[in-house]
Parts: sequence; structure tokens; C-alpha cells
Amino acid sequence: MCYYNRMKTLSEKGSFAAGDKTAYQDSDITFMMEGGSLYVGNIVYECFHRSIPLHAHSDNSYEIHYISSGHGKVTIEGKEYDTLPGTLYITGPHVKHSMIPDETNPLAEYCIYLKVSGNAERSHKTASPLKIFREMHIWYGQDNYGIYDLMKALFYELKERNIGYRAVVESIIKQIIISCVRNYSVNKENDDLKRIKPVDKQYLIIEEAFLYEYASLTLSSLAARLNLSTRQTQRLLQEHYGMNFQSKKTEAKMSAAALMLGLPDRTVTGIADELGYSSVEHFSSAFRKFYGMSASMYRDTAK
Repeated sequence: MCYYNRMKTLSEKGSFAAGDKTAYQDSDITFMMEGGSLYVGNIVYECFHRSIPLHAHSDNSYEIHYISSGHGKVTIEGKEYDTLPGTLYITGPHVKHSMIPDETNPLAEYCIYLKVSGNAERSHKTASPLKIFREMHIWYGQDNYGIYDLMKALFYELKERNIGYRAVVESIIKQIIISCVRNYSVNKENDDLKRIKPVDKQYLIIEEAFLYEYASLTLSSLAARLNLSTRQTQRLLQEHYGMNFQSKKTEAKMSAAALMLGLPDRTVTGIADELGYSSVEHFSSAFRKFYGMSASMYRDTAK
């Protein structure tokens, strides 16, 4: 069983709890830290009874993942990790990652999605925690700095919303970032940062749409959520992801297909239907074009 305190349905705008998931969205949590501006777009606790297909986030986007219980496998940029309670991993801009929970003991995860902009270093002598955080686009390991307790405190504040809770929430998120840096500062990478663009909720909307609605998403429905025209939406996708809507949707569907083909109980016909293809032949043709091999050959290779 997942470690999960089943909370009553939350009525506040931007938050919900259902089954094994509690999420706080559209809370407009934006604050400054060491000269940088942070926008927190999503704070989620979920016990996963489903796999999360391979996906990545846009420029300036970071996810902090903390596994509180359960077991499963996480893949980050092609490297697979056996994941257990106490695991902390960070995925930065354009880092592809996926997750498969153990069916008998599914993973439970706290996740914070945030975007960073501005100059995150004031001192010329030492690097600030936020600058170090932004430079580390991938990290995986065990937490040794109390992130579990910080996550529980964060969700308590978001649930209760007592006087001054926003200031407390900002403080806790800053502490979580500092704890991440303390965990991996000895392994700091030296990659140059890309030029940072302003924080924008649009990227979170785009990425969640392709992650969860890859089978049914349409260009017009995505454009409506973004309050853009379809032409503007296509330009946004091309600029920040290097592909148009159809290409990104195909990528999302093929990533999901590859993940499902790794599960022995899934049939090619069933996968084609779940991904929204009109026939198994249509799916097979699309899969071969994308991966250069048939779905059955891909499954054999994966084995």
C-alpha cells in the first residue's frame, strides 16, 4: 500500500484531491530568490498505478521528484534506475524521463514543477544555491537533507491555508531547493546555461496536455487552453520544442507506445486502440516510420 493520507476533496481554486492524487495548480506562487524569479506551476503528490511515458519539459523548467514509498523504475535520458523510498531526482529543461511503478507496491511521489528566470547570483565569490540548482539539469540519488519532512510541511500549509501561509510556502520551497543543492553540490556539472526567457504558464499547459492526452489532444483544443490562435500555437511549439503540433503529438504517442510494449500483458491491437489509431495497421505503419522497426520487433528487442 502507498503511504498516503487520504484527504477530503479540496474546494479551493487550483487544488484537488482524488483517490491517490493531491495536486495544487494555478496557485500563482511566484517569488524571488537570490536575484532569480521562481514560478511554481504545479505541486503534486501521487501514488502511481499507471506508467508515465517518456517526456521532457521546456526551457527553464525543472521538476523536483521525491519518492516517499513504493518501488518502481525510473528512466532518465536512457539510463534506468531502480527506485525506492527516499530517492530524490531532478529533471531540468529538455531532460527526457519516464516511470514504471511496481504493480504490487506502486511508487508514491512528491513532485514540484517550477520555472526559473533572471540572474540567480549576486556574489562574485561563491555560487548561490539557485545558480547551482539551475546548472544541474540531471541528478539522481538518496536524499540526506530532510526533503520528506519539508514536503509534508509544504502540503500541510497548502491544505490549511492559515494566515501567512504563502510566505511559509515560499520559505519551504526555498529550503527544498537548498536541500537539493546540498545533496548534489559535490557532483555539480559545469554545463553552460542557456539564455533564460520569462516564466510562462504556457509551457506547463503544453507539457501536461501532451503527457496525459496524447491520444485525444487536438491543435484547436490546445490553442484554446493557451488563449492563442492555432497559428500562434504552432509557432510556440516550433520555437520552444523544435517541432509542430502533429510531430509533438506523434512523439508523445510513440513514447507511450514504446512503454506499453514493454509490458507483457499489452497487445499491439490494444495499444493501437488506446493511442487513438483507427486500426492496428495505421498504428503499425506510424510505429515503423518513427522507430524504424515493427512494434513486435521493438518488443523483442526490449526483452
